[in-house]
Amino acid sequence: MKTTPTLEVRNLCKTFAGKAGLLRSGRRARVVTDVSFRIGQGEIFGLVGESGSGKSTIGRTILRLLEPDSGEILFGGRDITGLSAADLRKLRRHMQIIFQDPFSSLDPRVRVGEVLAEPIRLHRLREGHAVEARVDELLRIVGLAPHHKGRYPHEFSGGQRQRIAIARALAVEPALIVCDEAVSALDVSIQAQVLNLLARLRAELGVSYLFISHDMSVVRHISDRVGVLYAGRLVETGSVEAVFERPSHPYTRMLLAATPSLGGRRGSGSGPDIEGSPPGPFEPIPGCAFASRCPHATETCLAASPPLDTFREGDHMAACWHAETLPPFQAEGEAVMSDAFERRMALLRRARAGAET
Repeated sequence: MKTTPTLEVRNLCKTFAGKAGLLRSGRRARVVTDVSFRIGQGEIFGLVGESGSGKSTIGRTILRLLEPDSGEILFGGRDITGLSAADLRKLRRHMQIIFQDPFSSLDPRVRVGEVLAEPIRLHRLREGHAVEARVDELLRIVGLAPHHKGRYPHEFSGGQRQRIAIARALAVEPALIVCDEAVSALDVSIQAQVLNLLARLRAELGVSYLFISHDMSVVRHISDRVGVLYAGRLVETGSVEAVFERPSHPYTRMLLAATPSLGGRRGSGSGPDIEGSPPGPFEPIPGCAFASRCPHATETCLAASPPLDTFREGDHMAACWHAETLPPFQAEGEAVMSDAFERRMALLRRARAGAET
């Protein structure tokens, strides 16, 4: 029997207005373009990409902290993009977020006990002494003790503060939690503890996660399925095994080649940095957004943008015209030759000049 996904995003687009006074005044910055994915019940979907690729914007737009320009956001099969403010407040308890910096997301003037009790009272989930009992339970769930509720956030370590942020997200018993770089500010050993905690809570409570990160190794450790984001577009999606063992988009392959890892095997960090930079949000992109940095780019790539299902192998999809013909993935073989890079840049400049005229 097919179950309704916890979250389904369809063709999501988000732009921001350009600053007044610039030559580009009146134009809108393209941040997220035609993004679609789903998260099943109790599933962890990892969203990975470079800084500035639009990951956090997607997370905030899903929660309606930002308003989408177009597209659909279905939560439990219900389109929430047009909800009124009153209906959105009711929805908040079912969708929560854990921010990157736990200290800035916690009020330094409020004791931890009240931080956890406030959303419970706001949504009327408990009353009287049951609220305090629930706070004690939440602290135990995340590995802290009931006596910690009398302390302020600055009295905890970074890892403990992130546990408090997780407890606050769990306080309203949500079905979906957006983890926005939730472990990137933590030491490696603390990262492992928080990741294991999130995985355990998924197993025990059945909560779903959108796990946003720039760290490929972290995403591989915790996710069931993965979406690779580049310049605001999904370029590859699939199970962790498919994407990490058989990457089918050149950008994914180069990210894996540059990912440090012990043992010197694939993804050992032996690959070079990816030359160039992503296209700016105001630049026209007549073809594939990655073409200017891709060692396999051709005139076809510069002329037309490939859809995400250009390559399809079951649930594994990639937006690449040449995904079927790429050689087997080897980290050391993903180098971008400088002469080829310059040639592609020249081709791209000519293509963009034609698109602007």
